Amino acid sequence: MAIPLSQMWTVAAYVLKQKIQGRKRYPLVLMLEPLFRCNLACAGCGKIQYPHHILKQQLTPEECFRAVEECGAPIVSIPGGEPLLHPQIHEIVEGLIAREKYIYLCTNALLLKEKLPLFRPSKYLSFSVHLDGQREHHDFSVCREGGFEIAVEAVREAVRRGFRVTTNTTLFDGADPRSVRAFFDEMMDLGVEGMMLSPGYAYEKAPNQELWLQRERTRRLFRLILSNRKRRWVFNQSALFMEFLMGLREFTCTPWGMPTYNLFGWQRPCYVQQDGYAETFQELLEETDWTRYGPESGNPKCANCMMHSGYEATAVHHTFSGWRGFAETIRATFSLYKDPEAAQEIERLQPAPHPWELVQIGGSGRERTS
Repeated sequence: MAIPLSQMWTVAAYVLKQKIQGRKRYPLVLMLEPLFRCNLACAGCGKIQYPHHILKQQLTPEECFRAVEECGAPIVSIPGGEPLLHPQIHEIVEGLIAREKYIYLCTNALLLKEKLPLFRPSKYLSFSVHLDGQREHHDFSVCREGGFEIAVEAVREAVRRGFRVTTNTTLFDGADPRSVRAFFDEMMDLGVEGMMLSPGYAYEKAPNQELWLQRERTRRLFRLILSNRKRRWVFNQSALFMEFLMGLREFTCTPWGMPTYNLFGWQRPCYVQQDGYAETFQELLEETDWTRYGPESGNPKCANCMMHSGYEATAVHHTFSGWRGFAETIRATFSLYKDPEAAQEIERLQPAPHPWELVQIGGSGRERTS
């Protein structure tokens, strides 16, 4: 099972409490960014393109705790940048565990093996390791050769020590469905708890603007990847969100479902867009014009976004909308999505070029690093 029963129960009880209290807008996951600096320079990243003096800054543990308590979400995701570069990251994690928050510490795992002694295995802590596919595809995505092997060795050691480990995979235009499916097998062989998938978002600050998937291409890619799935594949996200990615259902965006707190405050409107900041979480909820966001708003920045930070909370909300939503979730959780046409389409696909060849083919601007 990808998610411990205690975590499932905590989330279910929390969501039901919000509904009983009549709250229409409530957070499910807090995206807590304690810093922006990183030890990679991925071509699709919009989080590290800040001036040097900003990249040197970081939130204190006390600032993190205040944001967590103010928000009240049962789950805290700690992205970045690279959180393991924060000199007090273990103190932040220990403080959140003491508050009984379920933590997903997002990491590229280059430092994970070295930092593991700072942490203790807990049902509240999961290392969410950023792996964008098989070795060649991942190394190309993060612009560093050898990164995949370092991350895999760290995952192997973390699993051996009894830590919860999940993977986080962002897929861009040109992803090879066959390779992604083979990657799922590799991750299950490693012993990870579950896998999370999301299409990339077109960050304005990202150095490469040719990577982003359009909506129809996203649906086609995820249909090929997630149809005819193997029973051994375990995913660490809503089954209904995955149906949304496959084009099997429509959802509207819930940007307040995964609010972001970072160096500048509460980011409007969501994790991937920056339209100013609020000083308090309540101000974020009450004074943000939410009608300006989501594909239905006509906002061009939202037109092709299908990221988990906007739609996973929608899927969870639908699960608890009534018996029908709950039944649909149970069905989706155990469905293998048999689709002979998708299987045939994968067989007809031409072998994808070596990822590094795309530097010449598409002019992506990525370079080999050693």
